[in-house]
Amino acid sequence: MTKDALTKLSKKVIKMELGNPIITTLVGLVVFYIGLKMFSGGMKSMGNLEHLTFFTHNIPFMFFGGIVMTLLWQSSSLSTTAIIALVASGAIPLPAAIACVLGANLGTTGCVLGANLGTTGTIWLAGLLVSDGMPKGDTLRIAMAHTGVNLFMAASLLPFVHHIARFLGRF
Repeated sequence: MTKDALTKLSKKVIKMELGNPIITTLVGLVVFYIGLKMFSGGMKSMGNLEHLTFFTHNIPFMFFGGIVMTLLWQSSSLSTTAIIALVASGAIPLPAAIACVLGANLGTTGCVLGANLGTTGTIWLAGLLVSDGMPKGDTLRIAMAHTGVNLFMAASLLPFVHHIARFLGRF
């Protein structure tokens, strides 16, 4: 390859214009997966969090922590990866992790808590990006359905996280 061809190719790679949307998507997924693996490895090394025991063993704190973590990171996948890594390292117990995952799932919706904090959840943000301003029509209905289902699920399951952890402990 000539120097001009290499310069042109490097500019395309920097801009992520790889020519084919399928290749660009696959490259993005690979980079995302590698990032999650590195993040998970870093979180596993944080096994000694004794100074946070009050928080990590408190179900309501972990539930709201999952919501806040997802609202800040705008990624329930990243939040769930962090939670799984912390459970694997022994830093947080399973019932607290289940509560945190429920919170992370709710955090994707940008519930009332997110609106009060002046931020939006992932599903509401997606609606804002694809429409003009606040989601309308079917976009609004999808966001409301997602929020409602996740609120119902969290309200239904949160009181039973210890029972769910005991059941899951059998496997």
